[in-house]
Amino acid sequence: MTRIGIVTASTRPSRIGHHVAAWVLDLAPEGVEPVGIDLRELALPFLDEPELPSDGRYAHEHTRRWSETVTGLDAVVLVMPEYNRGYNAALKNAIDYLYAEWDGMPVACVGYGWSGARYARSALRQTLERVGMVVVDGAALHLEKTLDPDGTVRADDAAVADVRSMFAALVAAATARERVAAHR
Repeated sequence: MTRIGIVTASTRPSRIGHHVAAWVLDLAPEGVEPVGIDLRELALPFLDEPELPSDGRYAHEHTRRWSETVTGLDAVVLVMPEYNRGYNAALKNAIDYLYAEWDGMPVACVGYGWSGARYARSALRQTLERVGMVVVDGAALHLEKTLDPDGTVRADDAAVADVRSMFAALVAAATARERVAAHR
């Protein structure tokens, strides 16, 4: 069983990301155990660890909980909005809290917004690669095309196929990572 975290990145009171995350979670195939993670519920303060994340010495319980959650996953899907052509601060903050936990972790983004979060996904990719994550193709939902402003997903066949392909790529990357770890 491959444990894949489905992270709702938006923390806004009027967000719709949790609807998108539920849609992604529902498309998880057999053999995948989807784990819902909501950054609003996680409620990480802005990075407040006194040591560098790369040191792995966490002073705060909220950081240790976040580390344990991520360590228990085989891969991650980041369900993220696009704000002003960038990704949201809560997501950047959650990434910045950790370092070693991300190394080799397969990740994909399901972006949503007027342009399917094209710019945000592009910007985020640089950060994900910097922390050592293995980025696989995700999916995009476009407001008023495949996503209503109230969060109702009206995905077309292409978007569903993208999510299914994303899950297959994440499972393959997680399996490859596991094989490498077993040979160390």
